Amino acid sequence: MPELASPALSLAAAITWGAADFSGGFATKHVNPFRVVLLAHATGLLFMLTLAVATHEPVPARATFLWGAVAGLVGGIGLAAFYKALAIGTMGINAPLSAVITGIVPLLFSFATEGVPRAMQIAGFALALVSIWLIASPHAASDRTRGLALAVVAGFGFGGFLLFIKLAGTQAVFWPLVAARAASSLFMLAVVVVLGSGWSYSRSSLLWIVAAGILDSGANALFVAAAHRGRLDVAAVLSSLYPATTVVLARFVLKERLSKLQFGGMVLALVSVVLIAA
Repeated sequence: MPELASPALSLAAAITWGAADFSGGFATKHVNPFRVVLLAHATGLLFMLTLAVATHEPVPARATFLWGAVAGLVGGIGLAAFYKALAIGTMGINAPLSAVITGIVPLLFSFATEGVPRAMQIAGFALALVSIWLIASPHAASDRTRGLALAVVAGFGFGGFLLFIKLAGTQAVFWPLVAARAASSLFMLAVVVVLGSGWSYSRSSLLWIVAAGILDSGANALFVAAAHRGRLDVAAVLSSLYPATTVVLARFVLKERLSKLQFGGMVLALVSVVLIAA
């Protein structure tokens, strides 16, 4: 059914983004997070460029590249803020807060430009945002105030990326992401140079980082395709369920236990998908 194409692509983006976060997070156990992002985004740049050329996608107008570059820069800043927020030990509130704001930013923009959706979808959006918070919340949190501002910046950065890449992707899918990854790679390169964190990577870390870069860029392409085929709010909120994939992978790969709150969040997420796609 055509009306289900956008929700299906959005959920595929969420699954792929969650896998990318798991891969990148695993790599950051041994490598500076900014160097992880730099290499992952550089890998994504090559991946998107290859797809753009291989599929003979027409080169879009200059404005598309500009919107893509803005999306990449905003997303890069958001990611830097996100890692910094987590680094100071406030994951318990910063991670879910960032994820919820990520969905809210394009949601409000879509309401303003595409009109308010049906009541059932609005209820689904509300459930989805609550489920994101529950899924992303770990078992415990220490300090609930440190890094809060950075988490907000990260959420707006991620949400801004979804919004700007939607605006950039009206004529193409891969070329806007080429511009986005080029901009974010340059930004991360500047951060790494300023911090002077070194350039060496282990073979194991390289594999996880390359996987993160390919998966992240693939998720971006799925999101752009979803936004093409349906409302921005549906694509943004459903794709923001990405923490669920990360939690599930951590459960089966790293044997981390799923808390009752996280399990409840999973159930709410399934209900929200049904309401949003109805």
